[in-house]
Formats: sequence, C-alpha cells, structure tokens
Amino acid sequence: MRSRFTVRAPRTPRASLRTFAAAAGVAALTLTAACSGSDGSDGNVASNAPALSSSPLDPNTKVTLTMWSGQTADAEKSLENLAADYHKAHPNVTIDVTPGAPTTDELLQKISAGFVGNTFPDISYAFGSWASQLGHSGHTLDLTSSVAVPGVDWGEFPGAARQTATVDGKVIGVPAVVDNLGLVYNKKIFDDAHVPYPTDDWSWDDFRAAAKKLTDSGKGIFGTAYPVDGSEDTTWRLWPLLWQKGGDVLSPDGKKATFNSDAGVQALEFLRKMAVDDKSMYLDQTDQKFPQLFLDGKIAMQITGPWTLQDMKTAGTDYGVTRLPGFGNNHETVSGPDIWVALDHHDVARATATRDFLLYLTSKDGDVKWSLANGNLPLRASEQKTPEYEQFAKDFAPGAQKFVDNLNNATKSRPTVPGYVEMSKHVGDAIAKVLQGDGSAKSALDQAARESEDALNQ
Repeated sequence: MRSRFTVRAPRTPRASLRTFAAAAGVAALTLTAACSGSDGSDGNVASNAPALSSSPLDPNTKVTLTMWSGQTADAEKSLENLAADYHKAHPNVTIDVTPGAPTTDELLQKISAGFVGNTFPDISYAFGSWASQLGHSGHTLDLTSSVAVPGVDWGEFPGAARQTATVDGKVIGVPAVVDNLGLVYNKKIFDDAHVPYPTDDWSWDDFRAAAKKLTDSGKGIFGTAYPVDGSEDTTWRLWPLLWQKGGDVLSPDGKKATFNSDAGVQALEFLRKMAVDDKSMYLDQTDQKFPQLFLDGKIAMQITGPWTLQDMKTAGTDYGVTRLPGFGNNHETVSGPDIWVALDHHDVARATATRDFLLYLTSKDGDVKWSLANGNLPLRASEQKTPEYEQFAKDFAPGAQKFVDNLNNATKSRPTVPGYVEMSKHVGDAIAKVLQGDGSAKSALDQAARESEDALNQ
C-alpha cells in the first residue's frame, strides 16, 4: 500500500466462472449490521436482513451490483470487461463498475458519506489501513463462513492479507492487492560511486554507510528518501524497523499505543540520524516526487514495493532488489494488502451475488489475469506454477521474484482496530517532524501515543 492512485485491472477468463461460483455457493454468508448509538458512535447489533441460504443465487433472480474500483481509466475499462464476462456467464447478475471517486485516496470519505445517505456500493476497493474503520461501520458483510469452504482455499492468501481482511474475527472482504517493502537500488549510481551493491544480508548500518557514500550534494544525488507528508506512507515505513527491534505497534488488546517503546524510539532515531546528521535522505513533502527522482538518477536507494516495477521497466532503469536491511538477523518487512470490501444492503440476493463475484475475482484462474497481468504480486501461492506467473517473473525481472519471496518476511500485519487511521496520522506527523529536525524521537512518539489514546479506546 502506498498513497497512490492505484492502477489495478483484472482481466479474467470465463472458463471457471460457473464452477467457482458453485463452489462458493456451498458456504453460508452471515449478514452483519449495526446502528448508531445514542452518542452517535457505531454500535454492534444483529442484522435485520433475512437469513442467507447456503445455495448459489437463484438464476431467475435479477441482481444489480455497484462496484467502486478506485482505478484509473485504462484499468477501469478492463474491470468493465471483467464484469461483462461475468454477466455473460450469469445473465441475472449485472455489475456496474465506476471509479467511485476521483482518486483512490478519496474513496473512504465517499463510502462514509454513502453510509449516511444510503448511497454506498456493494463492493469497493479499500486500502488495508481502512479495514478497521470499515469493519466497525456496521455496514460490512461477514464472509467468514464463505472463505472457510475448502474450494476457496483461504489459506493460500498471504497471512498479512488474510489478517487485514479480518476485523474482530470477521472477514469483511477479500484481498485485492498484496505487496511488501523491499530495498530497490539504482545500479548506475552505485557504479559511478564505486560502492558495492546491497545484498540480502545487509544491516541497517550497512544501508546508512552506503547512503552517506552515495550522497553527492554537488550533483543533487541523495543516498535514499523518505516521504514526510504525514500520511500512512510516512507511518508504515517505520513499522518494520520497530518490529525488527522487538517492538510492536499496540498492546495485545489494541487499546494502548506501544510504538513509543524503546524499540520505536531507537528505530525513529536511526532514521533521524540519516536525515538530520548525515543529510543523506531526501525528504519528500508531497510523497509524489521521490519515485521519479529515483528514475531520474537522483536517489540511489528507495524503500519501496512492487508497484514501482512497471515504472522502472518503462524508464529502462538498471536496478536491483533485496529484502529490507535488518537489525541483527531480523529482516522483517511490512505488507500493505488492500482489499475488496463487501458491503451490506440487507438484501440476501445482493449479498449472495457479492460473495460469489468476489470469490470468483480472487480465484486462481481469475487472479493470474488480474494481478500478474498488471505487474502486481500474485494473491495465491498456486499461481507461481502457472505459465502466466512465468511470464510475469520474466517481464518484471529482477524485481518480481524478489518481492514474491519477500512476502515470507511479512509475518505481521498492521493493526485492524477502529482507531488505527487516526493513530496513523499522529504517528506520521511525529515522524515528519523528527526527520526535519523538529524535536526528539522520544518526545514526538510519546506525544503521538497520547494523542492516539481517545481513538484507540473508542
């Protein structure tokens, strides 16, 4: 996950449409709903929707679903084609696909407004960091029983993706995109500076030393970069360093911030030294400039994900990829899975059609044409044995296989608690201030923890 306008476009074969939908129909789908409490907060009450049968949708029942894709124009067209193919196999199901909002970032506000005016879609793309807020809205379906059906093979999805789609033990959607952070480097800058390339065994001290050597103020070259706009893209980059140091984001019950532990302070202090003391880190106020600066040969290394593979391929950048540097022998990374969230209109037919379409969309046969064709990592492990994956790995070498392998280092997921979105803003602001020389790591993280208390205890 990055703060980006997501370009995702599934194009899926019709061959398995009916068979997979039939398998999906074996499971029961529990509808959930909530109403606002007297204080205006979301309560958790039973749904008033009729009980949903475990049977597939009656082919004589006509259903129209609305899907907010969060995609750009080209990807939007591809999704429309996918919906049309599904309609051909299931003439009673029509899927109206629209972007939903001008940018992916604006979808959450649009969905939230739709809850108030009853104008929300059946399916929407959602950044993983939104899962907790959506899951506690009282407007999501419960797909827990559906994904437990053996034919769905829920365990094939990466653990972080399954955790992200699960809020308080209930599955509210299915994975849409899986990714992770690794170290991507520009080989030409390394060659020009006569610095050895990074390896999978690098420590963060190795990373820092190389960044200092590679920084050339006269040529406007920085060793690395960090976004300091205070968004989730600022925040989530700290988590791997925190985890590698032995810390965690929250207490086990999710009610208390622990990112300001000694581990968190040490992690942020390490980054501060690079930004303030070494001046080897380009600080991007917009979260938009540093990827292009990397392509332009002005940034030697970036901590980034597989969404950059297409850009580097297009630009002809000679690059390499390793897993993240580590503290000790811990090279843990963070995965930023996004999801297709399933929303509840208290209509059994719409809920059944939503379930069946989402399970088809994320099936093995569907995803090879959705993720792999667009430079995204496969959602399912079994896809790595397909011809499509072989072509994907070839097209996006050398980075594709490295990022796929790095999924094994994504052992934790970001918390799916209601207050995460607000907490992330406070942490992002703290990181941005410290990296720009405004305050200490400890004082900034302590303040962010205090500011997050109300959100975490709502």
